[in-house]
Amino acid sequence: MSRLLAALFGRLPIGWLQLTHSKGRLAAAVAGVAFANVLVFVQLGLASSMATATLRPYDFFNADIMISAQDANALTEGGNVARQWMFQALADPDVVAATPIYIGMMNWQQPDLTLALLTFGIDPNNDAFIAPDIVRKIAPLRLQNGAIIDFNTRGLSPDVAASIRPQSPQTFEVSGQTVTLFDTFQGGGGFGSDGHMIMSDQSFLALSGGRSAGAPDHILLHVASGADPAVVADRLRGAISDQSLRIRTYAAAIQQDITYQSTQRPTGVIFGFGVVIGILVGIVIVYQVLSTDVADHMREYATFKAMGYGQWFFLGVVLEEALILAVFGFIPGSIIGYSMLSGMREITNLPIVLTGTMAFQVFFGTLAACAISGALATRKLAAADPADLF
Repeated sequence: MSRLLAALFGRLPIGWLQLTHSKGRLAAAVAGVAFANVLVFVQLGLASSMATATLRPYDFFNADIMISAQDANALTEGGNVARQWMFQALADPDVVAATPIYIGMMNWQQPDLTLALLTFGIDPNNDAFIAPDIVRKIAPLRLQNGAIIDFNTRGLSPDVAASIRPQSPQTFEVSGQTVTLFDTFQGGGGFGSDGHMIMSDQSFLALSGGRSAGAPDHILLHVASGADPAVVADRLRGAISDQSLRIRTYAAAIQQDITYQSTQRPTGVIFGFGVVIGILVGIVIVYQVLSTDVADHMREYATFKAMGYGQWFFLGVVLEEALILAVFGFIPGSIIGYSMLSGMREITNLPIVLTGTMAFQVFFGTLAACAISGALATRKLAAADPADLF
């Protein structure tokens, strides 16, 4: 290693020799950096899974514009929208189709647990608004209380999910009525539900006592070919009587939902603080190690200073130590972090993944944090007077 570092730095690897001189201190520093990496990896993985889980329900539909209530910061939050605004929107020459969607939570009571299903009520005859991979499975939705369920529902046995087919449907009760599951689709559990279910709007309303057909959760619009959804949405904001409505392109609604989940929802804020805390932990640990190392070798540094070496030389030595700690700490940290995220994905069925981009971000963040610690640790060398140290 010494020869490799000497070739890399073009000089004697003083930083490496100082670190390896105290094996216990080196091990503690590497463990601290690895621990900080694990914290950051886990928090980033959870934050990424939250964004993925937020996006997934949007993938069930195909729309250009979405009309929502004023307080609808997310797909599953906010008040209802009067269906009459759908007809006003259809008066626009560039709006060629519209459909309401209804959203609610329904529970599938099983012998040992209850599955919370985020349920969507849609018009199965208006299949232009349904994602292509789901369209081919919606025929049974035209039957009373017919539905399709998320294959990846948390808590749903894979064998049971695989057995749900039109020729072998499963049934359960909601509000005293029987729901028949005819097929499955790919979704995934989220932070607010175990999975998803899709049924017709008429079945949804029949199972949701008190819900009115005239008050859907959102209204989806399609615009004419060649029309700009953003321009049409802006025009609709001035044409529809209720000025409090949120009329956005579908893409803008998705992005606003992710931003809301990340910056205003407690879960997103907690994950963000977790990343910051992990970075601070790493900076403090590396600073303590490097600061102690500088103090222990102050006379040697003073000798170099008396020989004419400047502050940049000392900074280079300490940064060498910092970069070595960053690399040595990242390797076990990434392995442990990946293992923990994989285990959490298996247990929770959340869409938790460790991407290459995420790994690069953590690695370069580790390098930057260790470099900051190294720069802070060399401050006392700048003010040191060799005459006072001998």
